[in-house]
Amino acid sequence: MLLAASRVELVDDVYRIPAQDWRFPDAVIALKQQPALITARYETDPPADGIRIALLRREDLQKRIDGIPHGIVESTPAGPRGELHYAAAAPGEYVVVIDNGARTPATVHIRVALDFARPGPAVTELPPARQLTIVALSFAVFFGIVSFSAHRLLRNTRSRR
Repeated sequence: MLLAASRVELVDDVYRIPAQDWRFPDAVIALKQQPALITARYETDPPADGIRIALLRREDLQKRIDGIPHGIVESTPAGPRGELHYAAAAPGEYVVVIDNGARTPATVHIRVALDFARPGPAVTELPPARQLTIVALSFAVFFGIVSFSAHRLLRNTRSRR
C-alpha cells in the first residue's frame, strides 16, 4: 500500500505530432521539496521511427519555444518506442517534450509518472567466475563437515562395540 502511494501518474495520453514538429503535454512536473524519479515512456501506433522524448527544465522549454539554444536533461534515442528515467534530486520544474523528427505525422502514446519512494541499494550480480568459486567453496565446506561428522560417528559406534 505504501508503494502505491509513492507513485503518481501525471500523463497517460495520445498525441498526434505533425512531421518535423514537437509537442509537450500540459503537465508540468513541479518538484518543490522531495526528490523523485521521473519516468516517461512512449510508443507509436503504427510504429514510426524518428520519434524521441526529452526531459527539459521549464526555462529550457521557453528557450525552445523562442527558438534559441536550450539544454536537455535527458532524452531517448529516436525510435518507435522508448523510455527515460531521471532521478531529480534538486527541486525544480520539468517538462517532457515529444519530438517527431520523421517526415510523416505520428501518433504517440505517452505516460509520465513520478516515484517518490526512496531508492534502496542497487542490486548487483557477481561475475560468473566468482559465483563458481563461491559454489565450489560452499560444497567443499559442506562435504568437509559431512565427512568429519561421519568419521566421528563411525569411530564412536566402533568403540562402543
